[in-house]
Amino acid sequence: MGPRGWSGRWLRNAVSRAPRVRLPRTRAGQRRLVRVVVAGCVVALLPSTWMYVVTADRLRTTADVPRTEVAIVFGAGLWNGEPSPYLAHRLDAAAELYRAGRIKVVLVTGDNSREDYDEPDAMRAYLTRHGVPDRRVVSDYAGFDTWDSCVRAKKIFGVDRAVLISQGFHIRRAVALCQAAGVTSYGVGVAAKHDVTWYYGGTREIFAAGKAALDAVFTPDPHFLGREEPGVRRALEGAG
Repeated sequence: MGPRGWSGRWLRNAVSRAPRVRLPRTRAGQRRLVRVVVAGCVVALLPSTWMYVVTADRLRTTADVPRTEVAIVFGAGLWNGEPSPYLAHRLDAAAELYRAGRIKVVLVTGDNSREDYDEPDAMRAYLTRHGVPDRRVVSDYAGFDTWDSCVRAKKIFGVDRAVLISQGFHIRRAVALCQAAGVTSYGVGVAAKHDVTWYYGGTREIFAAGKAALDAVFTPDPHFLGREEPGVRRALEGAG
């Protein structure tokens, strides 16, 4: 028997040995199955529903977001040491808000878990090239995920109120988590090309909503908390 015939026979045997899903035969059993499926769908959708309720009146544009001292920009990856296109769009929005006088300081939060990968410094360099003075940019090097960034903004940098900047598929989760962390937040969702990254990000948010809800309920400490840093306070004092 050749390789192709052997593999076909193996596949048929594997299928025949696989457990078969048997649907209930009685009406009562079928009704119970429907209830279980519906209940599962409701539970799965609860985190996303929570995010939409919490952020219903918190989303704005760069033109109408309330004037706020601090903006928080979340990291979104680097390409050859430079901000990815998605991250660049976020930073462009922050620079626009600064030039319009709607914010005074930008807190850039991202991943610097290894020496050869430094999101915050790349974000700072991009902002200074686009008109934001270096002294108005504060770096958080331990923003390993959205919850960590929000908690550290509150506990480490003393931010009580902020404009959050991210893509539309992420901004609701960012606002909901920062609200849960004690930061009164408004979100600016920047436009993004509907490419593979956009679809991946949107799909990822469906699953990330569950973790976000758990973070909001149990409020775990971030991966790295550390001690308080005066960077935001000093930047604001210099902006007065």
